[in-house]
Amino acid sequence: MPTTQAVQLPESSLSGPVSLEEALAQRRSIRGFSDHQVTLAEIGQLLWAAQGITEPRRGLRTAPSAGATYPLEIVVIVGRAEGLAPGVYRYAPGRHALTPLLQDDQRQSLTRAALNQSALLQAPVTFAVTAVHARTESRYGQRATRYVDMETGHAAQNLSLQAVALGLGSVVIGAFDDQDVAALLDLPPGEAPLYLIPVGRPR
Repeated sequence: MPTTQAVQLPESSLSGPVSLEEALAQRRSIRGFSDHQVTLAEIGQLLWAAQGITEPRRGLRTAPSAGATYPLEIVVIVGRAEGLAPGVYRYAPGRHALTPLLQDDQRQSLTRAALNQSALLQAPVTFAVTAVHARTESRYGQRATRYVDMETGHAAQNLSLQAVALGLGSVVIGAFDDQDVAALLDLPPGEAPLYLIPVGRPR
C-alpha cells in the first residue's frame, strides 16, 4: 500500500517567459518524448493550469465550470519525475497537493488500456482528466453531460498551453477502454475517465 502522506506541490508561478500568443502559436500534438524527467514544480504548474484555485474565498479555478459545480478531477500517472516517486496520485486543488493512490510505474498498464498508444509509455507523466457527473447533474440534469464535456476541453487546453510555456509537449488522448482505465486508476463509483494527456520533453 502507498503512503497516505500528501505531497505538497511548489507554489505556482503567475508569470513566465512565454506569452499567451506564443503558446497558442506553438501548441501542437506531441507524441514522441525524450527520456528526460519532469520536475515536481512542472507537474504542480500543469495541475494548477488545469484545475488550480485562483480565488480562494470562493474556490474558483483556472477553468470555467457550469455553476461552479467543478465535476472534474485530475489523476496523475507518474513514471519519471524529479522529486516524486513513480505511481498514481490524485490532485487536491484546495491544498495544491497530491494524494498517493498506487505505487510503482503504471505506464505499461495504462498503455495497454489505451490501445497501445506509445505516447503514454514514453511520456514521463500522464494527466488523466476524470469527472463526477453527479456534481453538475444535481443542478443541470441531463444538460450536465454537455457542460462536463465543455469543461474537460477547457482544462485540457489550459494544461496543453501551460506545457508549451514550460518547454514541454503534450497530446490529448480520448481512445481508451473506459473500464480498464477506471480500474487502473482506482476510480470510485460515479467517477469516469474522459481524457488522458501525456506530457514530457519533445524527442
